[in-house]
Amino acid sequence: MTTNPNARPGQPTALVIGGGGMGMSTARRLGQSHRIVLASRSAKANEEREAALREDGVDAVAVECDVTDPASVAGLAEFVAERGPLRTLAHVAGLSPSMDDWHGIFSVNLIGTALMESACLGLAAPGSAAVFVSSSAGHLADPPAQEVTEVLDDPLAPDFFSRLDRLFTPEEQTPLQAYRLSKFALNRMCRRQVSAWGAKGARIVSVSPGPIATPMGARELDGPNREVKLALMRRLPIAREGTMVETADAIEFLASDRASYITGIDLLVDGGLVAATRPDPTSRVHGAYGASE
Repeated sequence: MTTNPNARPGQPTALVIGGGGMGMSTARRLGQSHRIVLASRSAKANEEREAALREDGVDAVAVECDVTDPASVAGLAEFVAERGPLRTLAHVAGLSPSMDDWHGIFSVNLIGTALMESACLGLAAPGSAAVFVSSSAGHLADPPAQEVTEVLDDPLAPDFFSRLDRLFTPEEQTPLQAYRLSKFALNRMCRRQVSAWGAKGARIVSVSPGPIATPMGARELDGPNREVKLALMRRLPIAREGTMVETADAIEFLASDRASYITGIDLLVDGGLVAATRPDPTSRVHGAYGASE
């Protein structure tokens, strides 16, 4: 007899990285079939998030983790391992262009993501699935030069930033550029790691949302990138922002056994934005997010 009415020890474990709007939406959805470990950087907010999930009947615990800190990531992996095999990783954490500078965005969106992928690969077992939330921004511009791609493919190198910074002028080192490149590199990471996950009987995929109605997305509309985002939204074939529920739908599907033969791909959940903006992927597209400004 348990005193915790939400406890479901027989359910598999899902690790959700990121406690913002999309992270909580994902945790609620996966919480219908998983025990949830929700990890984010804010210890104070985590208490409220855990309570909210438990009020919804989810078997959840929220823990503090800084994805940019290798020791913090390793500690999280140990915590998850103690709860049993990792069935699902949903990596939702990320920064939008207005939230940090060139180095800060790369640190969270790429270096932190690579640290978490490496740690969770060690927890993977047959049937495990890792879903990384990327962005349609990674698709909207021409791929960077080969020398840039080679650096982006090795984000855990000790000299990552010194190598990267040499390839861009100070004027080019903008948050918008960092965001696009970090998402481009995240998508490549999932493709490059597909065999490593497959060797464990596991899968790895990415999801690239377009404009989604989230608190972070609203911040972009209130900031210096407002006109850039509005220009993209005007080109949406489905003429509205997506919802966090629609993104959670995609994450849940890709993590489920219904997607058991899907791995190493990126799923666009973007209302048709990339198709409308780049009907010919070989054409050149300009602008901060990759689209014409």
